[in-house]
Formats: sequence, C-alpha cells, structure tokens
Amino acid sequence: MSNFPRQHARTRRFTLGVPRAFRFDPTGRRLLFLRSPDGEDPVTGLWELDLDAVADGADGERCLVDPAALGAEDPSDLPPEERARRERAREMAGGITSYATDRDATLVAFTLGGRLHTYERAYETLVEHPSAGPAFDPRPAPDGRRVVYVSGDAVHVLDLVGGPTQPGVTRPLVVEDGVAWGRAEFVAAEEMGRGRGTWWAPDGERVAVTRVDESAVPSWWIADPANPERTPQRIAYPAAGTDNADVRLAVLGLEGGRRIDVVWDREAFPYLARVNWDEAGLVLQVQSRDQRHAQVLRADPDTGATELLHEQRDDAWVELVDGTPAWQGPSLVTVEDLAEHGPDGSRALMVDGRPVTPPGLQVRAVVSADADEVVFTASEEDPTQVHAFAWRPAGGVRRLGPAEPGVHVCAAASAGRYVVASATLTTTAPRVQVVDADGTVVAEVAVRAATPVLRPRPRLLELGPRRLRAALFVPQDAGPDARLPVLLDPYGGPHAQRVLHNGAAHLTSQWLADQGFAVLVVDGRGSPARGPAWERAIHGDLATPVLEDQIDALHAAADADPRLDRTRVAIRGWSFGGFLAALAVLRRPDVFRAAIAGAPVTDWRLYDTHYTERYLGHPGDQPGAYTVSSLVDPDGRLLGAEAWPDPVPDLLLIHGLADDNVVAAHALQLSSALLADGRAHRFLPLSGVTHMTPQEVVAEQLLRLQVEFLRAALR
Repeated sequence: MSNFPRQHARTRRFTLGVPRAFRFDPTGRRLLFLRSPDGEDPVTGLWELDLDAVADGADGERCLVDPAALGAEDPSDLPPEERARRERAREMAGGITSYATDRDATLVAFTLGGRLHTYERAYETLVEHPSAGPAFDPRPAPDGRRVVYVSGDAVHVLDLVGGPTQPGVTRPLVVEDGVAWGRAEFVAAEEMGRGRGTWWAPDGERVAVTRVDESAVPSWWIADPANPERTPQRIAYPAAGTDNADVRLAVLGLEGGRRIDVVWDREAFPYLARVNWDEAGLVLQVQSRDQRHAQVLRADPDTGATELLHEQRDDAWVELVDGTPAWQGPSLVTVEDLAEHGPDGSRALMVDGRPVTPPGLQVRAVVSADADEVVFTASEEDPTQVHAFAWRPAGGVRRLGPAEPGVHVCAAASAGRYVVASATLTTTAPRVQVVDADGTVVAEVAVRAATPVLRPRPRLLELGPRRLRAALFVPQDAGPDARLPVLLDPYGGPHAQRVLHNGAAHLTSQWLADQGFAVLVVDGRGSPARGPAWERAIHGDLATPVLEDQIDALHAAADADPRLDRTRVAIRGWSFGGFLAALAVLRRPDVFRAAIAGAPVTDWRLYDTHYTERYLGHPGDQPGAYTVSSLVDPDGRLLGAEAWPDPVPDLLLIHGLADDNVVAAHALQLSSALLADGRAHRFLPLSGVTHMTPQEVVAEQLLRLQVEFLRAALR
C-alpha cells in the first residue's frame, strides 16, 4: 500500500504551501497573501509580493510575519470564537489564518493564539497590543488609526494613539450581558457566507456591529465521552423549525457611546445575509425565513432608517451569491437566477436589474466591483470548468486568465491587475499568476505545495439522458478483461461539486482506485453551474433525485465500460455524502452491497434552519418533505428502508463526537434504529474529532480502514 494516506493527512489534503487570501494595495503594485513555508508545515505566515521589484528582475517575495518566530500557537489558547470561525471556514492550518487591512493595505491586523497584533508595512513594524482578553477578528479602520476587535461577547476598539509602531490603548465599545456583539451567528457563518460582524464607516469614526441574541435558540451539548471529567460544551444550535438567533445591526459612535439601531422589517426578513459600508453607503441584504424573498436596503447611519434599493423573489429560494450586492460606480450589482435566460436558465450578473452576461453563463461569485468593471467567476456550457471574467459598461464581458479547460479563478483584483489561480486535470496544485488587463503575466506567486506520490487519471464522462457529469477512475494495471468492484465516491448534495477539471480534486479517488476498485464520482441534480432548474430539482426532496442520479450514472458507466462489476457495488461519503451513502444501502440494497457513511445527516429536523429549510421548507409546514428525505423519524424508526437481501449489506457509520455541525446524534440515532430493526452494522466513533477530521493520525487511518472494510465487503 502506498504512503498516500499519510501524505494526504500531513499536507492537509495538499492545501499547505498554497498561497491564499490575496489583497492588493490600491495601486496594484504590492500584493499581500498567506502561505505556509512548505507543503507539510501547517503554520501560515503573512507574505508580500512587490511587483515593482519583480519588474526590476528580483524575486519580489518576502515574509512579513513568520508566526514560528513568535512562538508556537497553542490551540488551547484560541478563543472559542476563533475555533468556531476556523471550523465554519474548514480551516485546517494554524498560524495567521486570516487578516484584515486598512484602505491602503498598509496596516495589517491579525491574531495569534488570541493575541492581537498589527504589522505596519511602511515602517516594517510588528506590534503586539494589549487587549481586553483573547482577541478575535480584528479589523483596522480605513484610515489605519484604530482597530476594532471582539473579545468574548463584547466589541472593543484599539486606539493607536502613539502611531502604528507603538502598542495601542484598548477600550470597550459595547458590552451587554447575555448578548454577543460583533460576530456572525452559526447559520450566517456556516450557510450564508457571512463570517464577520463589524464594518467600519469610510471615515473611520463609526462602526456597524451585529447584535446577536441567542437566548431563544435551543441549547445543545457536545460531550467528550473519552474524557468524562470535562464539562460538555454548550452550543446554540438552530435546528430546522426552531428559533434562530435574534440578529440586529447597530451603528456605534466611537465617542460618547452613541448607538443607532438599523431598522428594517425583521419579522418578515429575519436573516441578515450581507452588510457593506463604503462610499455607496451602509448597505445590507436581508432575507425571509423561507428564503423566497430578499431585499437590498440602504441604511441611514444617523437615524437607522432604511430604504429599499432592490428585491428578489423566487418560488424555491433566492440564492445568496458571494460578493454581492456590490456597486459598479452608482449602479447596483447583483447576481440573480433567470429561468428564461438561455435554454436551461442562467445565474446572471445584473447591473441595475439588467442582465449583462450572455444566456447560459452561470455566474458563481463576484470577486470585485468598482467604477470601471465587475470581476467574477463563472462556468460556460461545461459545468466542470470555471473561468474568470470581467464586465465593463463599454466593453462587455471578457475572459481573464487562460482559456484552456480547467478551473481558473480570480482571487483578487485592483488597478487593472488580477490574481488568477489556475488548475487543470493534469495539475495537482494551482499555478498562481498576476496578470494585467491585456493578459500579460506580470509575476507568479510561488506555490510550495507537496507533490503527491500519485497522479490522478480521471476519465470525465457525461452519463445517461440527463448528461450527468462524472469522473471514472480505474487501477493503473487494470486490463481489458478485468472485473472491478465499483465504489461510488460522491458528495451528491446541492451547492457542491466534485467533478471538476482540477487534478487536485481527484487524488483520493485515484488512490482508492489504485487499491483495486473502479471509482465513480458523480454530480447529480442540485449541483451548481447547470442552471436554476437543475439546482432546484431537489427542492422538497433531498433523497429521491440524488439517489436516482447515482444509480443511473452507475448503470450508464457500466454499459460504457464492462469491467465494472454491477454485482459488487459500494458507496462512501462524508456529510451529505455520508447521508447519501446510508440512504443508498437502506433504500436500494438491490444495488449497493456496502456503504461507508461519514458524519451523515440522518434526520433533517436535526440540521440547521437556513440550509434545511431552503430545500425542505419548515417542518411544521412540509412534514412530508422531511419524511421522504430523512433516514429516521423523530421516534427513532427507520424511514423508507427496504428489507435487506441475503447476503446482508455492510454499513459502516463514522462520526466525530466533537462535531458541532452535523452532531453525532445523527449517527447514534441511526445506529439505534438499525439495531431496533435487527440490522447489523458497524460504528466508528471518533473522539475529539469535529466535522473536518484535521488530525493527521485520524485522517490517515480513516482512509486505510475504509479500504479494508470495502475489500472485505466486496470480496
């Protein structure tokens, strides 16, 4: 057996050493980013690329802050808010994992182990500042004279009274017993893409801050059975059908304690999805509980009154798109689903309510917008490819970066320069380049990721009448007469994609194939970049369409390649993929002989409001949607399970007991229901493991144990 599992775990799935979190200065001449020193070092530092130096023939890169030189970060010192942020962001590295800057990208603020630091680029000065306690999410004012940060449930301001080279003076801005200020609530961070709770006014004299009251949210307790002396961790978890946090927005003056509450119809629009404060004003996007109605509002920071700028409605849900709403000069930029824009509909870039992208172009995210242009990523006819584009009022849409098949995303833009990260099927790490508006490569940002011990060899397919996008992997030594057991390796859920023109996305599937399996990865209905109707095909039923697509793709792939043995089929997955794996072996045991269900959702009433109700509605209004989509009912009985044939299928449940996203109750309740129904299965509890499984030993051994299980089940 190769040492890929160990390498995969040690490199954090080959993410270490890959530059990220790019930020240009306003001139486009200097670029900040994060990167660890190499592909096995998890300590991320702050780096700078000087593009003037590159033009003069120099390397141009330098490390501004090396966390290793400041002392190792003790995970136990991380504030709970920072641990939660990293879990929500699926952050697997340590060191400087996020940062924020002033307007000119001169002052950089970050935390290490809860300690508040700033780095001033002009003076090349690193300062550790006093704070009210472990600090979280520091953000410099646009003028660089202050930093706002969160400690505990309170918001504080650091005044740099002695300038950016001296320790500042910290003072509380707002404190309220029983209420959290300045952070994102669970569903905002996990589901909406809003991970912050403070926004500076352009003049740096006021701050807009979220007020989060979770007193009505159900309290759940995450225990550590391996260490019974430890107090269980309390989390406020808004399960489907229960109360959400009461989230408000206030404008706080830095002097005198003046507070202006922003007023909108919170009963009709309880979700605060987006906030931005720039020269266009204080703008927020709010969304109804059923997510079928969203509004863009501008708030008056002096009175708190709001005016309606734009609204969206949809019979299923209004999609929240990263980077929007935004402004192209005086024009409002949104991304909206248009059912009649092209044969399959389009997710279109809209400027003042008018689509500016051609029919069929599926916009994924807006990267930046200014008076000159809007930069965004999108897919054309092939959903397995992603490209970067820019739209200008006079010039229309143009491509940025390479045109070759692949995943080419723009990660930052400023002053006519763009950071484009490119991956193809033949690469296992991205190539990161800075390009000019005409496509000229100005510089490359070094990628220090580890080189995998294997090369992925996916065969991309379109299967069946629905043209399901799939990737098929077979062992390198598989001859034309081989009979291969089949392993389906999907995620399978909405808003996620596994089949891409990106070699790095296929490393684990290739390794599994090299252990003697034909591995099939399929993106079914609900996956992005195939139009609004395709994504909404799972509305009201998260089980039937996704399982049908996996089975239809299996049969179509076996028809195309007779080496696939349909009598020996297994499926594995994590999170939604774990749900799909358990669903497959329970409802179609005639097809699947084995399943590995990792961190599966088993009762959708136990998953969070924003995700679950988007697809299934409120459980009080749509109980049938929950019945057809869940594996167990509230009374602990199996739902929709077929009788198991002889031989009995093998099912392995795996769940991290510290998981605060898909809590371990899901797997435990399924296990109890299986036992009550007389169905043998295996259960692997992972002590101290969250939804991410970042621990090296756990991640390595999980891959090996799964292969052993599959070989025995499909022998």
